[in-house]
Amino acid sequence: MSEFLSLFTRASKLMRGAADQAMSLHGVRVGQNLVLAVLWESDGLTPGQLAELLHVSTPTVVKSATRMASAGLVSRRRDEADRRLVRLYLTDHGRSVQAAVEAARDALERRATATLTDVERRHLISALRKIISEMADAPPME
Repeated sequence: MSEFLSLFTRASKLMRGAADQAMSLHGVRVGQNLVLAVLWESDGLTPGQLAELLHVSTPTVVKSATRMASAGLVSRRRDEADRRLVRLYLTDHGRSVQAAVEAARDALERRATATLTDVERRHLISALRKIISEMADAPPME
């Protein structure tokens, strides 16, 4: 395995584990914080709209929304204009965890980049954006 792939995989696993631990303190599973962040900005989106904004599949959002509804973070309601559509809305509990989850995400970012200079941080973000763009546009490998 190349050094890049090995390091990227290890960093990704460590970040995911730390994020899972940080989010679980607030009753949120890793990944759900991303759904919440979108809903904090635009409540009442459909799973398809959320999936598009998060660059994931609609079934992934539906599965997450089911767990989030069970945890009392969101509720599902039929669209009043088009009853075929379901929209996701934050519950009071889903709104109440915003400050704590955002603080946990900020603390995690500060921890992960604590040894980087400002220039290194900017380069890392730029490099990650380029990697994401390349991988998102690339056809799947056979």
